[in-house]
Amino acid sequence: MSNKILQAAVFSIACSTTLTAFAESETTTNKDVIDGINFGPLAQLVGTWKSDNPGGVDVSPAQANTAQGEGAPAATPLYEVMTFEVAADATNASEQYLAAIYYKQEVFRQLDDTKFHDQRGYLIYDHKNQTVYNSFCVPRGTCVVAEGKAGNEMTLVASGEGIAQSNFMSEKASTKDFTMNIKIDGNKLTYSETVKLDIYGKPFSHTDSDTLVRQTP
Repeated sequence: MSNKILQAAVFSIACSTTLTAFAESETTTNKDVIDGINFGPLAQLVGTWKSDNPGGVDVSPAQANTAQGEGAPAATPLYEVMTFEVAADATNASEQYLAAIYYKQEVFRQLDDTKFHDQRGYLIYDHKNQTVYNSFCVPRGTCVVAEGKAGNEMTLVASGEGIAQSNFMSEKASTKDFTMNIKIDGNKLTYSETVKLDIYGKPFSHTDSDTLVRQTP
């Protein structure tokens, strides 16, 4: 091999290496990366968020012996606190790489400040497939894994195998479908969700919506 050909080959390899390093640098230094892990759009959620005025609304099926009557829609004005923190990364079946944000959601009645909903879960980012999962449980014997396309605006859906519930809930208050719409806009987080239930022997759409603002980074 002549010196000119050898020099050209070395130059080509050097350029390729430089471009690759630059691309990797671009990937690992943007705002989506925390501690070397790419969390995608979920990175901007890390911190504490609280309801903006005037708060949100929960519409659920009324309990027996209430003014609304068993199974009737009962609207509850609410405020809430959501905290997001970095959890960890994980690899599934040697090929799916995930990055998880842990979150805690506490929801209170505006009327008397009592907490009526407590939810713990993970928002999980799959960079390769541009998918986000919301994997959570509530202390009623129900757990959900909803999924959808990653972005600042997301629709996450669960049904069938994405829903696990106790025997009691399956028989008395079965969750059939879960849909959550999320919009992240700087320091503002807006969501709405619908849980389709079979309760008191009939279908009911349990809805929640709220807008939260960032309190701490």
